[in-house]
Amino acid sequence: MNILSIAGSDPSSGAGVQGDMKTFSTFGAYGLSVITAITSQNTKKFFDVKPVRPSLVKSQIISILEDFHIDAIKIGMVYDKQTIRVIHSELEKIKEPIILDPIFKSTTGGILQMENALSDFKKCLIPLSYIITPNIVEAEKISGTKIRSLKDAKNVARKIQKLGARNVIIKGGHFLSGSKVIDILLHGKQFHVFSHDRLKFENHGGGCTFSASLCANIARGKKLPDAVDAARLFTVKSIKNASRIGSGLAITMHSKSDEIENQLSRAITKFCSINSIDKYIPECQTNFVYSTLNPLSLKDVMGLEGRIVRTGKFGTVAGNLRYGGSKHVASSVLEVARKFPSIRSGVNLKYDNNTIKKAISEGLKVSSYDRKQEPLKNKKKDGSTVPWGIRTAITSLKTPPDVIFHKGDFGKEPMILIFGKNPEDTLRKILKMLR
Repeated sequence: MNILSIAGSDPSSGAGVQGDMKTFSTFGAYGLSVITAITSQNTKKFFDVKPVRPSLVKSQIISILEDFHIDAIKIGMVYDKQTIRVIHSELEKIKEPIILDPIFKSTTGGILQMENALSDFKKCLIPLSYIITPNIVEAEKISGTKIRSLKDAKNVARKIQKLGARNVIIKGGHFLSGSKVIDILLHGKQFHVFSHDRLKFENHGGGCTFSASLCANIARGKKLPDAVDAARLFTVKSIKNASRIGSGLAITMHSKSDEIENQLSRAITKFCSINSIDKYIPECQTNFVYSTLNPLSLKDVMGLEGRIVRTGKFGTVAGNLRYGGSKHVASSVLEVARKFPSIRSGVNLKYDNNTIKKAISEGLKVSSYDRKQEPLKNKKKDGSTVPWGIRTAITSLKTPPDVIFHKGDFGKEPMILIFGKNPEDTLRKILKMLR
């Protein structure tokens, strides 16, 4: 998963591109960057800012887009209208989601966007955005409307959406009254409201942490309300973990993320981008799973609550990753892992005899079972068919299988299951079979 941050440089690494890189890394993503401005600041004071020449900003964007597959883009600090116009010209045909984080002023008091750049910001960048993430102050500046209530915030969100943003979230942390922070998301035409306890100290990097983590969750394929909620909770936790590294504001610090989710998410992104993968996704769709060490139940196996579905020649994630999210593919991995503990990942593909022949020709270990031979007594037990089939396929094996298949039964779709030590290992075997 590759995510691009287009933003200013913060030498304290609390915010800006440096802060984004830390957040992306926590989510297991590879962070790429385009620097729009250089700032001099620390946790106590803002000293200076100099924009990067627009032609160099353009060159940076071109250099990244011509070499890397990008899953999502975050735009942060853009100092002047010339930079804004260059970014617009290079990204206007981009299909990947763009998360726009308005940065007008630093926590330490520095001006991060020139006043005469606001018109171009609204005209050129807001229409590019999949979602824009202003706080109360930034939303007021963009809309020209004061926010004094939840009703005001909703009206302002609608105003900003009319400027061209597909979705809008207004963060309520700058609303100083009340013990709760209220964030509102305008998702299409529907509002979602989120809240958490107000934290009683100021920090450096909270806003960038939110937009960067939102970008990572969107890149993972989460539905927008779920992505916002995950980013919100991650940000609150990062602010609570803030550390006073310098002698001024505390800098947000990220907890270690779930490496199982990171590895699985990266593999799913690669799987979905395999050209013509649609031909191998079965009617029941595809799931991709990864277990903890020595899994005991489905709750120890992470998978998609939904499925990977066909979209043109590629795959699209429908649903979120969670432990217990998969039943059938997870049950298969559990059963194989009981005999061969090194196997922790699996995926299901559409059955095709040519795919099996290719697996054998590539030296993969292939086994099978016949669903028609399943005892009637076992068939009557809910959730027993898959474990029975996998046990049957591996009973005589001395080493772990790479592939197990069955040719179906009455009303039951034929299926191929690929297993690996981890998602990357499973993906490697898939690519061997399909190419």
